[in-house]
Amino acid sequence: MGCWEQLTYNCGSCRFQVASFKFQVAGLDGNLPLETCNLYNLPHKRYLCPALLKNRIKPMVFLEFERPLEKLYEQLEKVRQVEEDGVVDMKETIQELENRIRQTRKEIYSDLNGWQRVQLSRHPERPYSLFYIQQMCRKFVELHGDRYYGDDKAVVGGIGNLDGQTVVILGHQKGVSTKMRQYRNFGMANPEGYRKALRLMKMAERFGFPVITLIDTPGAYPGIEAEERGQAEAIARNLFEMAQLRVPIVCAVIGEGASGGAIGIGLGDHVMMLENTWYSVISPESCSSILWRSWDYKEQAAEALKLTAEDMLGFGIIDEIVKEPQGGAHGAPEEMAKSLKKQLKKAIAALQEKDVDTMIEERIEKYAAIGHVANRD
Repeated sequence: MGCWEQLTYNCGSCRFQVASFKFQVAGLDGNLPLETCNLYNLPHKRYLCPALLKNRIKPMVFLEFERPLEKLYEQLEKVRQVEEDGVVDMKETIQELENRIRQTRKEIYSDLNGWQRVQLSRHPERPYSLFYIQQMCRKFVELHGDRYYGDDKAVVGGIGNLDGQTVVILGHQKGVSTKMRQYRNFGMANPEGYRKALRLMKMAERFGFPVITLIDTPGAYPGIEAEERGQAEAIARNLFEMAQLRVPIVCAVIGEGASGGAIGIGLGDHVMMLENTWYSVISPESCSSILWRSWDYKEQAAEALKLTAEDMLGFGIIDEIVKEPQGGAHGAPEEMAKSLKKQLKKAIAALQEKDVDTMIEERIEKYAAIGHVANRD
């Protein structure tokens, strides 16, 4: 599978609209096939036309706990090669292997622990915010800058059309290749990213547009320059303003939900998490390094942190879990986008029926009620 990354060019030959995209194929490292869109005659670069990639077999990336699946897929590939050579009829063997793959996948994904879900949330082929935005919105106009310092590429946002409903939609963007991850700062926002997000949310309030936020970050950027520009204040200001924003706010954790970097755009009336995501004040690796002075105990830390979607729903921190396709969102990204879009539209419709003052009061009460004080004798 691959991931989309937004560019500023349009493809006329395939009629692929809305700013077009670069499609990165995992494992090819830029050595892409020749069937490229002719209009992408950019110096030293080639960009695959999405229409030509529709039926292309793409390399797969397997996680550590998916090794049994990897071996089965390797066997299946060898058997299919024999079938293609036409020497032996291997249809029954292929069918048997496909059935075993389905059964093995079902067994693996029916009982995932916390650390395995953390791994899935970081899968290199997992779709990011821009993919969801372009899949869900009929039209999307990206807006830039915080009007104070600059434009943070780790946070993307703008105005979108969600089946006729105008929304302001924003989220973290990690990037789909090494260069793009550096360009996006690995999804770690600076203060100007949070201030850009706040600017867009205040614009949504001015025009009465619902706000959608997509959360996927390993945390706010911890560099000294971010602290010098007021990282903590930017996040705190967002929480203060979002708590009283006079339009519906729907938040979705689509990958990693780490610490203040996530909550900085994560305070909403309705918060949902995709099935294989996590939400916590600290990552399992950092928790392990603090408690055990080593990353070797990250699995135990993940279980102790209770960071999965099921845990968050049980604590009352989120309102809904959006089920992913079997194997994770990266296995069927278009299907995942349709499911997420359906739940976002449902949540927005329910919130729009409420009186604004009542909605704000319920929002504040919701967060005030999170957690409890235990009486210790």
